[in-house]
Amino acid sequence: MTIRCRRVLTFRNIPNSFAIERKEFLHRGILGTALAFIGGAFCGTAKAMENLAGNGQRGVEGVLSPTNSHMVGNGFKVMNYFPNGKGFEERMSPFFLLDFNAEVNFPPSDISQGVGVHPHRGIETITFAYKGSVEHHDSKGNHGIINAGDVQWMTAGGGVLHKEYHEQTFNRTGGAFEMLQLWINLPKKHKRVPAKYQSILHSKKPKVTLPKGAGTVHVVAGEYEGVKGIATAYSPIHMYDMHLNAGADVNFQLPANYNSGILVVDGAITVNDTAAPENHYVQLKNEGGAIRIQATRKCILLVLSGEPLNEPYVNYGPFVMNTEEEIHEAIEDYKAGKFGFLAD
Repeated sequence: MTIRCRRVLTFRNIPNSFAIERKEFLHRGILGTALAFIGGAFCGTAKAMENLAGNGQRGVEGVLSPTNSHMVGNGFKVMNYFPNGKGFEERMSPFFLLDFNAEVNFPPSDISQGVGVHPHRGIETITFAYKGSVEHHDSKGNHGIINAGDVQWMTAGGGVLHKEYHEQTFNRTGGAFEMLQLWINLPKKHKRVPAKYQSILHSKKPKVTLPKGAGTVHVVAGEYEGVKGIATAYSPIHMYDMHLNAGADVNFQLPANYNSGILVVDGAITVNDTAAPENHYVQLKNEGGAIRIQATRKCILLVLSGEPLNEPYVNYGPFVMNTEEEIHEAIEDYKAGKFGFLAD
């Protein structure tokens, strides 16, 4: 895969006024996933796995362990898989960031818990709810609540402010909480599309029931065995919410040139005879061949596959654009109030 340009901005080449604001945001704990993970380091070692040549199966490039968990705002205890400052922005393009809040028990609280108002431009942010409830508001007037199994898909496009908190009833009662957030980089020609919001109920996801009681594939985006996903995206991707029963043995294929990976949300699997424990991420090679998943116990998987953008990009915190000038413009537009207004 060829990338013509990559640059990650730091405080050294961003105006001091914005750097001060950013520090204030971090101190208040409200920029959350927008700013907390870029440039982090992997904890644990990626185990390089090689499949036997000529067996007709797609190779496994590695099985990655997550980072140590840390709090984002006061409502999300997350582990990160990419980008981690390791060039994974390129390796998994168009997918840019993957954070996972593994199951944790939040006690009842009268204080709002979550991530407060923060900006985005140039990306889409997707939140999967596995346990618990999250409430979303944004500066375009969109509002949604997602419960276990639901997905919210926000296109930031030309710019939006949003916030995510534990839903009020869940916040007061507490309980098991498990969430995932994914960023998708928008292609250059779609960087400035109007912001929009897609609320996807679990019951509305198109699904494929697997034979022999193996489980179900919920097609969020793209296509699986002729069943098309419910979400609209701006570049070709496949995204599956896969629920497998213990002993399931599933075979499928993804386009050879697509960047593809599998997160083991819950349970444990082998992928083409390579073991992947719970909360680990499997990076697949960019080559043809079958993908065979065997569930050693009941599991939930997130399968990601996308055509690489092969475009230059520059990222700074909540903004992912194509040039440094566009990053400065995003900062100035945000400071000028062009992303709209949203009360915290």
